[in-house]
Amino acid sequence: MARTEQTTALLQPSVTAEPGARDSPAVLRSTVLREQLDPTRLRLFAKSSPGRLIAIGLLLIGLCVAAGWVTAATVGERQQALDVLLDDTEPDAYSAHRLYTSLSIADAAASTAFIAGGLEPQSVRDRYSQAIGEAAAELVAQSGRAAGPSVVRVDDADTQLRTGIATSLPVYTGVVETARTNNRSGYPVGAAYLSEASNQMQTTVLPMAEELQNRRSAAVTDAQRNHVRPPWTAIVLLLVAAAALVWGQIDLAKRWRRMFNPGLLLASGAVLILLAWTVLAGSVSAASMIHGRDDGAVPASRLTESRILAQQARSAETLKLVSRDATGDYDRTFDANITRLAELLGGYPSSAPAAADVRNAIPVLGRWRAAHQRMNGTLARGDYNGAAAVATGPGAADATAQVDALDKALEQGINKTRDTLRDNISRAARALDFMAPGALVLGIIAAGCVGIGLWPRLREYR
Repeated sequence: MARTEQTTALLQPSVTAEPGARDSPAVLRSTVLREQLDPTRLRLFAKSSPGRLIAIGLLLIGLCVAAGWVTAATVGERQQALDVLLDDTEPDAYSAHRLYTSLSIADAAASTAFIAGGLEPQSVRDRYSQAIGEAAAELVAQSGRAAGPSVVRVDDADTQLRTGIATSLPVYTGVVETARTNNRSGYPVGAAYLSEASNQMQTTVLPMAEELQNRRSAAVTDAQRNHVRPPWTAIVLLLVAAAALVWGQIDLAKRWRRMFNPGLLLASGAVLILLAWTVLAGSVSAASMIHGRDDGAVPASRLTESRILAQQARSAETLKLVSRDATGDYDRTFDANITRLAELLGGYPSSAPAAADVRNAIPVLGRWRAAHQRMNGTLARGDYNGAAAVATGPGAADATAQVDALDKALEQGINKTRDTLRDNISRAARALDFMAPGALVLGIIAAGCVGIGLWPRLREYR
């Protein structure tokens, strides 16, 4: 009883105004305010039981609200990053891959057109024109995507690479057209122009396209790596809030002889629910992203490299015939690319998507190697027309059929792995649905429960 009376006395100001000032309300209010804000009275009140209750309540309420708000903000940022990855970063990387592949196909098709001599076959001409058109379309698409209002801006290095490719591509096509004109007229200089065009493609345009593809693929990898990291700030803050609530319960039990406080128990339950939700949903989302990386991005990278190697090997094969090379440079390029291609296909995981397409591609690669050896053997006997027929003929055992079958299998595999990647990114985003608003609501509920739980204790000191 004596302790309650002392606390009540601290809460009630002692007004000692002079008799002449009692008639002035303004003076009275000023005097009361000064007495209430007196440092000595404030220190005494802070050490009192109601002061301690208020301090504990404000601390717990602040922690609960902060934990809910930080968790909601973190989840919102992660979902936004996943949406950007799904809508912008990954499509941009795929577009860079298509650009690189289209340029490689165009270079191989341009060389193939010269082997027949005179007017090239319409199918080969169409393949070249289609590849150049797709490359130009991808450049336009990437430029439009980079200028979009909702897209994270790419850096200057990517812009410079795209500009360099866009500037060099018309020069390349112009040299190819000059080579084609001379070839139709029967002038041997056409082969020299073609070699110059192919050299420009191999040493200038394709390296820029490769760097652009690597940078865009790295952006996808970085986004995946960032998402897999746990949201430590939110988790630590939730743990601190839960620990503070437990400490508050213990302190109330010691000082006010209350074993359990219903309000603090409910607040603790809300915080623990939010903590479990954060860990569980974050784990599911991270697992989906890991599956997308292992079953989508990594196999797609292998298949993309395989497809480009195949086209570059085809370009070396046809350029050897066009230039009638006897140095062995083109053969060495072909062998190196085919060896690396065989390693990529042979080491492709059997459990990854498109494994069946890769299994079908392996014997096709073997038949292409056999056709290439027949071409070299025929050419070594001095039969150029026979070697050209093996390299570009319509027969099922000729090189053209094998190259087309290999490219088709690899393209199908790339599409399947890409679908797997995008499906997993979408699942990673959906695992976080409703969590951002739910975290904020749970944080507010926990704060409200703290206030409800401490209010009856404060009323005892009125």
